[in-house]
This record gives sequence, structure tokens and C-alpha cells, in this order.
Amino acid sequence: MGDTPSRPSSSGSSSHHDAKPVALITGGGTGIGRAIGRALAEDGYHLCIASRSADHLAEGAADLRGRRARVLEVPTDVRHPDQVDRLFEAVRKEYGRLDVLVNNAAGNFFAPAEQISANGWRAVTQIVLDGTFFCSKGAFPLLQRSPQPAIVNIIASYAWMAGPGTSHSAAAKAGVLALTRSLAVEWARYGIRVNAVAPGPVRTEGTDRQLWVSEAVVSAVTRGVPLGRFGTVEEIAEAVRFLASPRASYITGQVLAVDGGQWLGQGVMPLLETFAPGSAKRGD
Repeated sequence: MGDTPSRPSSSGSSSHHDAKPVALITGGGTGIGRAIGRALAEDGYHLCIASRSADHLAEGAADLRGRRARVLEVPTDVRHPDQVDRLFEAVRKEYGRLDVLVNNAAGNFFAPAEQISANGWRAVTQIVLDGTFFCSKGAFPLLQRSPQPAIVNIIASYAWMAGPGTSHSAAAKAGVLALTRSLAVEWARYGIRVNAVAPGPVRTEGTDRQLWVSEAVVSAVTRGVPLGRFGTVEEIAEAVRFLASPRASYITGQVLAVDGGQWLGQGVMPLLETFAPGSAKRGD
């Protein structure tokens, strides 16, 4: 992005730092990231949102400020360590602290593995895996000084299963899952908890454009979810809100799937209809 690392917050650059906790959300301008920002703002956090898109940042910050949140916007491409360094320097100057990091920035698209180009592979794996590592490492000096530090990584259930059609994203998310568990052990000595949330299918402008490209796809995905519907960004945000909070103070190195049971599918023996036709339908 440009040479200017950040835009001023709604209250201007602060000459003093208050006692409110601070959360940084990558990919925080839209979709799930913005919903996470809303939830953490309700819990009293000051926010920093980062994105490659200045337009996304402006839209997200306007929404969050409309909810009386204090927001710092920092244009950042998490694939580049120098930009990540500027991001955390901006947080340090503005707030003087960081308590929660949410690694939400991602990229994805459907393609058979044999059709994924080298550039397509790199784009997704660098944003998801490299970006999560660079941001976690960049956050470390500030987090280790927080009284209740936490990292929450946004992954997907195909990190431990299979992601046909999204092998690049599945490989990257599997790396983030391993990183989540490794950092949970390494950084436990500093009190830094590291967990992950694995969202199920959620419809946003971005996912409708990149993933849920037709009603046929939406119907097929819905049939694979035991609860019979897509999730909402708010439902994902609530899980992040919990794992980031003191209510989860003894939880680290874990993954919370918020997917309506999607990763379970119909189980290994979908025989319920055989024994009692009609009984498997919800609400009967």
C-alpha cells in the first residue's frame, strides 16, 4: 500500500493511552471481520482494522464508528513483513497496547488442483499462512505485556478434513491449525492463549462472489449441513468473542467449529431414515 501506514482514528492520534483493551482484526473491513469488530466493540475494546483495500477499511471503520467504537485503520498487505511491522507500530503509537489479535485475512477461490496456477497457489497460501505467522510474530511484543492476551485464528474444517476444489486454502488453513497449536504451547509461558474458530458456510458479499456462485451451489452446500442452513457472520463473531474473552481463560490450542455440524456430515452410518422414516427431519 502507500507510504502512509495509517489513517487517524475518529478521536485523532492520542497523546495518552487509556485502560481499555485493544483488538486488532485483519480483514476487518468486511464480512466476518467487520462482525467480529462489532462484537468486540460491544465488549469495550478499542479496535484496529487492517486490509489491503482502502475502500473496505473506510466502509468498515464508518460502520464501527457508527456504533461508537474507536477505530484505527491501517492499510496492510499481510503477505509483506515490512507492512506488518508498520501495522503494529501504528497500533503501538495509537493505543500503546494490544490485547487481542484476530487473524481473519484470507483469500480463496474454487478450482481443481490441476488448474491452480503457481500465482494462485501463492496468493492464497501467503495471505492465509504467511500472513497469520507474520501478524502473530508482529503482535508478540505487545501481547506479552497484556494482562489477558489472546490470538484467535480463523480457519476452516477442511484444515483437518479435505477441501476438494480449494486445495490451496485447505493446505494453508491446515498450516494455520498447526501454527495455532504450536504457538499455544510456545507462548503459554507468557500467558498468551492461541485458539482458532472454524466457520461453516456463511454468505457475505465476498463469499457470494468467490464461492457461492450459484443457487445450485448454495443448495448443495446446505444439504451437507445437519442444521440445514448457512451460518451468519454474527454467529462466527460470537465464537471469536468468547475465545478472546476472560471467559475462555483456561482454553488454548483449541479449535471451535461453528458450522451447523457440517464437518460431521451425516456421520459414518446415515441410517436414521431407514429405522424411522421422517424422524430425522428437524421440527417433526
